Amino acid sequence: MFGKKLGIDLGTVNVLVHVQGRGIVLQEPSVVAISVDEYAIRAVGEEAKAMLGRTPDVIEVVRPLRDGVIADYQVTRRMLEYFIRKAVGGLGLFKPRVMISVPYGVTSVEKRAVRKAAMEAGASRAHLIPEPLAGALGADLPIGTPAGTMVVDLGGGATEAAVFAMNGIVVANSVRVGGLRMDEAIAAYVRRKFNLMIGQPTAEAIKIGIGSALSLDEELEMEVQGRDQVAGLPRVITINSEEVTEALSEPLAAVLSVIRSVLERTPPELSADIMNRGMVLLGGGALLRRLDELIARETGVPTYAANAPIACVALGAGQALEQYDILRRSVPGL
Repeated sequence: MFGKKLGIDLGTVNVLVHVQGRGIVLQEPSVVAISVDEYAIRAVGEEAKAMLGRTPDVIEVVRPLRDGVIADYQVTRRMLEYFIRKAVGGLGLFKPRVMISVPYGVTSVEKRAVRKAAMEAGASRAHLIPEPLAGALGADLPIGTPAGTMVVDLGGGATEAAVFAMNGIVVANSVRVGGLRMDEAIAAYVRRKFNLMIGQPTAEAIKIGIGSALSLDEELEMEVQGRDQVAGLPRVITINSEEVTEALSEPLAAVLSVIRSVLERTPPELSADIMNRGMVLLGGGALLRRLDELIARETGVPTYAANAPIACVALGAGQALEQYDILRRSVPGL
């Protein structure tokens, strides 16, 4: 009764926390710096991300979540504890009740790991909600009606597409291709074309700075620093948006494939609703230039990005706690 209610978007790249009555109070990278000798945590979140690719051998910087699920349980538990304490200002007498997003289609073992980690991190009760459903709630889509609604959640570790009606998921599919895979594709392209080695943070900066799903009317350019593969010395190159579009073609093909697979299995009546309403893009990937145009062109379905697409899942997880009694009738395991 007295504990706070938290909605947590436990993402591969970022963790967002929504506190009932206060909105989004925390958005930090899901990155942890660990002392190798003592296995002690040295930094979490923004501070740890700043160390990526810059640490001596005695410190390891890790992402404890991979493809949206827990890869390192102990580090995830301690990271969650840090974020929960930071969001509520320390764990007092009353522990918070939390709703955590998980990718659609995760196994029962993976669900148990997330729930157990949340309880050990200081939650009084821990509920799990599929990410696409949380995102649809956070985007204020009318999923409680008989009419069909479709969302595509482009996260850091996975892309999920789902169709909703009557507060439940009718059809859904996911592929473990997301923002990190796009960064890897850019780094591989730069290595192949320019013989230049760059790290994930640099590849991400290229994607955000000049990345586009389709060719731009006005080409963008960016200077990139890295290490020459042949000489082993630092070198600067200039890369343009057309080259980044080419680099992203393979991961975007996987995204389009998962969207098509959901559309192909959608009941005809709901398909008609989706054509009328369009599909909504969520997650950080929704911010990629001209991605909505690419999806609309390839599927024939009107497509647009939600307002504040990165925050939608955390907002929806918080709303799900308020609508818990309604949602649990149509969402198994909530």
